[in-house]
Parts: sequence; structure tokens; C-alpha cells
Amino acid sequence: MPNTHKEIAKLRAEITKHDQLYYKDALPSIDDQAYDRLKAQLAELEAAVPEFDFSASPTQSVGDDRLEAFVSYTHRVPMLSLDNTYSMEELLEFGKRLEKRFPDQTLNYLVEPKIDGVAVSLTYEQGQFVRAVSRGNGAEGDDITQNVRPIKGLPMTLYDAPEILEVRGEIYMRHEEFERINATRETEGQQLYANPRNLAAGTIKLLDPAEARARALDIVLYGVGACEPARYFSHQAEIHEKLKTWGFSVLEKIWLTDGIEQAWTSIEDLDTLRQGFTYPTDGAVVKLDDFRLQDEAGFTSKAPRWAIAYKFEAERAETLLKEISLQIGRTGAVTPVALLEPVQLAGTTVSRATLHNEDEIRRKDIRPGDTVLVQKAGEIIPQVLSVNLSKRPADSVPFDFGAHLESLGIIAERDPNEAVWRITRKDDPIRQQRALQHFASRTCMDIENLGTAIVEQLVARGLAHNPADLYTLRIEQLLELDKFAEKSANNLIAALEASKTRCLWQLIHGLGIPHVGKQSAKDLEAYFDSLDAIASASEEALVEVDGVGSIMAQSLHAWFADPDHTTLIDRFRKYGLNFQSARIEIGDSALVGKIFVLTGSLPTLTRSEATAMIEQVGGRSSSSVSKKTDFVIAGEASGSKYAKAEKLGIVILDEDEFKHLIES
Repeated sequence: MPNTHKEIAKLRAEITKHDQLYYKDALPSIDDQAYDRLKAQLAELEAAVPEFDFSASPTQSVGDDRLEAFVSYTHRVPMLSLDNTYSMEELLEFGKRLEKRFPDQTLNYLVEPKIDGVAVSLTYEQGQFVRAVSRGNGAEGDDITQNVRPIKGLPMTLYDAPEILEVRGEIYMRHEEFERINATRETEGQQLYANPRNLAAGTIKLLDPAEARARALDIVLYGVGACEPARYFSHQAEIHEKLKTWGFSVLEKIWLTDGIEQAWTSIEDLDTLRQGFTYPTDGAVVKLDDFRLQDEAGFTSKAPRWAIAYKFEAERAETLLKEISLQIGRTGAVTPVALLEPVQLAGTTVSRATLHNEDEIRRKDIRPGDTVLVQKAGEIIPQVLSVNLSKRPADSVPFDFGAHLESLGIIAERDPNEAVWRITRKDDPIRQQRALQHFASRTCMDIENLGTAIVEQLVARGLAHNPADLYTLRIEQLLELDKFAEKSANNLIAALEASKTRCLWQLIHGLGIPHVGKQSAKDLEAYFDSLDAIASASEEALVEVDGVGSIMAQSLHAWFADPDHTTLIDRFRKYGLNFQSARIEIGDSALVGKIFVLTGSLPTLTRSEATAMIEQVGGRSSSSVSKKTDFVIAGEASGSKYAKAEKLGIVILDEDEFKHLIES
């Protein structure tokens, strides 16, 4: 028995880790099927020791996607998860249980495609859209209205609607949009996103609505939570028709079936049709159609007894791994990619798969020439699951990452803090290209007309090796490049001149300092007076900045201590780039350096508008309340941040008080 208790504790810890990666970070490290196996194993162990307390077990919850930076909002009707199965036999057994429960009833089931997206609940009051909330922990979720409102297919007004209505559905990203974003990241040498679901989940939790709008999300609606008056609908099928009438984006096809056997036949039809759907589909949801029977069947602690999700097995195929290729990012990070003999998976031809890093290759003992099992479970970038050792060539040898780099003439070292190799030669042409592409990208210095083909030519001809070289370019040099005319040359020179006035955080981000992203760059600008102040700051001073941890502080300090980077900064100064924090221009404002936290929905201001006002007077916006917080700006549905501010005695302002403070 003690060993069982240890195994339960171990599995709970492992599942909790995966819940954090999936629900909060949108970066799962295992696929759904592997995760479901872990939960099934834990449930079996817990059932064997019923005296063991499992009220807080992951088997009794639906996960939790809430983040501290967002306001929590309580669902009028909880958003529960569904029991799921990969087995036809278990699906039929689900039907038999309901037949025993309702022996004199004809049981009609609705079969719906199961969308591989992010669950959302939309609230309408008096026919007007008022709020979008994530699933959260099932009882309450994050208010994500600002990032959901721009999605197409989302009506703002419903005619002939109930007084209060929660519409349930999934937010997803189309494959073509996912591929567009990854193509941009690849040209900038950034790490690629694994699949559309992860990217959609990350996008709806962005704090910057403008950045969220730059990524096209879609939505499909299929259900109802709270509804007042309660008996507005009597069957699930009615909901689909009404949602279509109201103008929602709805499921492309549903099946109303007579009995569970017919439901299984419909699932087989769905498996054939789903490759043509616009949204990723990883299974089917089977529900009793009659709401009266649903009510009688009831619920367990986390799922309805009248519905089940059938999940399709992840599509897999064997193919030849021809070569392990290496991609180089903006910081010189080297990422391995498997080049495969093309194989058909999930309706597309797969010829590449991510290998993540050296440790992943070692763990699975992946070698060029191996026959590998490739999986694509909603993954646009497939993964190599395992090697078929029976087909391994007799002369095969383990893949030596360091030796392979050396054979390619790439001088790199493994980062002692990460499972990543980085190029050490600063004059490596590919590393130079990636650094220039990143510096010119939209989220950095936003230099138009400086695309990948131009950067490659600039490096190849020796015209630009680092970002400072860009500001020495002359029109006559540009005219010598392929496909360059006088107009395009003048446009690039003008774009370079315009970039000199960019915000300090854009320059910081553009430098490509390891571990420093867009938000970190903004935090640094908000805290320090200038780039020079950041460059001269000690590690201890850098750690004082909210959002900067010890690893990032070490990286910043080391980067600015490098003599080559000192020369780069001096050249930027000479060419007239902006080194000053925006708050320096505020002069004697009493709000310089003050920390504001926004919570709830303000009557007239969006979160980004309020943040801009704070930054204009030299303040800075933070996502969490702490002893360092000076003001909390509270709107409708303020949650835990409001309570924490009261407890700490922090000044709480409504919108009018905030505006008056800024104006004064």
C-alpha cells in the first residue's frame, strides 16, 4: 500500500506539471493520448485505495487556464469537461448505461465534431454581447473580451434572444494563418510554434490587444450554458439552428442519430470528412439530444453523464529520416530538424519534423538513415515518436551533435543553462542574417522594405554584418543589389531614417539579447531612464525590475559587458538612434516611475489605451499587485487584484479618478 501512495503522489505531480504546461503556458510537452493515459492510470490507482483523500486530485478537476494578469469572472453555469475514450467498445458501453437508465425511452444522440481549440463562453444580456470568458477552472475563467471581440463570425447583437444567454464554443486558428505566422518566425530565426491550438491559446491571453489582432483567430459555436428563461430550448439540435439564425459561425456538419450504434456510424463518417473542415478536429462529441433526459441523467463532479468525447487516434506513419538539418536563430541558437522522406499524414504531405534539441535526439537515439515513426495529432509541425530499430542500417552510429556542427564548419558551444547549442563566431553569415532580420522585424525597429532576400545580399556582399551597419548604407550601394530600383532604394533609406525615432523598448528588443523578449524590453524601458542606464546597471539592479529574473539579469549584464556590443551601442549613438525612455520627456511629473495595475473592465477605456496613458506620464503598467504597486485602476468585475490592493492599503481609482490623476 505505501508504494501505491508513492505512485499516486508521483502521478499527481507529473499531471499537475502537464496541466501547467497545457492550460497556463500553452506549451504542452506530451500529446493528448499520453496525457489521458496518465490520468487513467492515476484514476485506477486511486480507485484501489478509496480511503486515500483524492478530493484535490487532478482526476477530479477540469484543469485551470486562469492567469494572474486577467480578471476572473464566474460562469453562471459551470463549464465542465467531458469523459473521453479512444475505444468503440467504451463508446457503446456509454450508450448501454443510458439505455438502462431510460429503458422506455427512444434515445436520440447528437454527434458533433470535436474542435481542437480553446473553450470560450460568450455572455449576451438583452441581446447585446457583453463578455467573453475562458473555461478557467470550470467554475470561473479569465475575462478575455478584448482579444475575442475582433474575431469574425461573432455577432454583437442578437435579435429575438433570451434575456441572458451564455453561448459556448471554441476559438481556433486556421492552418493557413498558423503557417503564415510560423513562416515569418522562421525568416526571423525565431522558434516555431508547435500547433494551431497552442498558438490560439497563447493569443487569447496576450495582454496587448493590438498584438492579438495581428493574429487572425476564428471561432465556432455549438452550445449554450446559462439561459434565462431556462426553457428557451428543449433539444440540443435546436441550439445549432438558432445559433445559425443569429449569425454565429457554427459546426459545418452534425448528425442526429437514433441509438448509440448509429452514433458510431456517424463518427466513422466524420473521420472521413474532417480533413476538409476549416477547423482542426480531433474527435467527436456524442450527446443526448433531449434536455429533459440530460437533466435526469445528471453529472459527476467534473463531467455530464449524458455526453462523451470519442477521440481519434493520432495519425502515425513510418518513413525514412534522410538527414538532420540545423536551423540558426537570431541569438545563434541551433535547432535540429528531421528531413524526412515525404509521407502522407492527416491529409498533408509531411517532409519535416522538429527534433527540439540535442537531449531529445539522445533520449530517442535518433540517427540519420533511421526508419522513424512520425505522429501528427493536430500538429502542423509533426514529431518523431520513436525509431524502428529492426530497420536500422548495420553501419549506423549515434548522432553526435557537436561533431556534426564541426563538420559543417559551425563553431558553437552548448549553453550550460539550457539544452541548446549556440554559435560562438559572431561573423558567421547565417547568424548575421538572423540578427539583421530580427532587428528589422515589426516588433523591433519595424524597418519596412528590408526583407530576407535583401538581408542575405547585404551580408553576402559585406555591406552589413551587424545592425549598426544598416545606417551606413547609401543609395548607390543599394542600386547594385538584385531587383533594386531607385524608388525601392530611397524607400529603404527613408525607413532606416524613420527607425531612429523608435521607442527605446523596440531598440532593446532588436538587440537580440538572449532571454529578452518584447515585454521584458518594455519593462526595462519603464524602469530605467535610458539605454546607457540599462547598460551600466548591475545584476542586482536588473533583478529589481518586475519581470526580470536572475537568468535574464545575467544575460543582460554579460551582453552589455562585451566590448563588441559596447562598440555597437556607440555606433548607434553616433547615428542618432533614440536611447531615451519615453518617461524622461515628462520632466517633473509626479507619476514618473509609479506602478499601476489595471483590473476589471473600464467604462470607456480599453486596457491598451489606459496603458498608453500611464506610459505617457512616465508611469509603468504591471500585471500583478504587490507592495511596490502605487495605484490600482479598478473597473467592472474586478477580482482578486482589487481585494489584494485593499489588503495592502494601495490607492484604488475608478476610471474618472484615473483620468483626473493623469490630467493633473
